[in-house]
Amino acid sequence: MSKPTHNTNDLALALLKKLGKGFNNSDANAVMDCVTDDFEWILAAGPDAPQGRIVRGREAVAATMTARAKEIPELRFSETDLIYSGDRVIGTYRATGRYADGRLLDVRGCDLYVIRDGKIARKDSYWKQIDAGPNGG
Repeated sequence: MSKPTHNTNDLALALLKKLGKGFNNSDANAVMDCVTDDFEWILAAGPDAPQGRIVRGREAVAATMTARAKEIPELRFSETDLIYSGDRVIGTYRATGRYADGRLLDVRGCDLYVIRDGKIARKDSYWKQIDAGPNGG
């Protein structure tokens, strides 16, 4: 793996900014412009150990975005920071919003990205799990 140049980082930054705007606006078309045809989105939660839930392909990603927009209609990502390493990028952020049932969401998260041929091939998402129990998780 070659060491990234400033130009490579600039291209990844522009791509990830466009992706972020797409997610913040629940705009599946904008997100699809940023990802490969075989894109994998590994969600922060799901039924399949150890990964959680893996969504593969453009149609499945668009359907998942639509479902999530109904579940968390006010979801926004902010306070982002990016770390580059060749074709891999780590992005940290704050996710805030309100679920459809009125509960508030305010968590830190990170995404591990793989970039291939100028597009995002994988987005592996992790969110803090807030526990109100006595030990806080």
